[in-house]
Amino acid sequence: MTVHTRIRQFNTKKTYPEQTLDNDLCQTVVARGTMVFVRGQIGQNLDTSESVAIGDAAGQTEQAMSNIKMLLEEAGSQLEHICKITVYITDPRYREPVYRTIGKWLKGVHPVSTGLVISALARPEWVVEVDAIAVIPDAT
Repeated sequence: MTVHTRIRQFNTKKTYPEQTLDNDLCQTVVARGTMVFVRGQIGQNLDTSESVAIGDAAGQTEQAMSNIKMLLEEAGSQLEHICKITVYITDPRYREPVYRTIGKWLKGVHPVSTGLVISALARPEWVVEVDAIAVIPDAT
């Protein structure tokens, strides 16, 4: 379901044919409504503060996306409202497993995405962080 205008939609299968990615993205999102900013999420259980999937970029991404979904729902939003994500990884080799996992969670959403390779996150066991901006659409 598309709740915002997504301009120049594309799938990474065509953009990056040398990689095994399948992410639905776009170049621009036009949204009207209530903005929800989700703090960067990592491989940590929000209820217990336990770090999960140590050494597993895809597993940490799975936890981060689960956290984002839960936090959006607590804010009265949903994954389909996501307009922008930023992905931070500590090693370029994590790109494919991280983006494959994100692509599974955001299939059909087409957010704008920025990815960065950084030297470290707040704890050495964390290798990926994802933040999101969502917009709950105005009632029509």
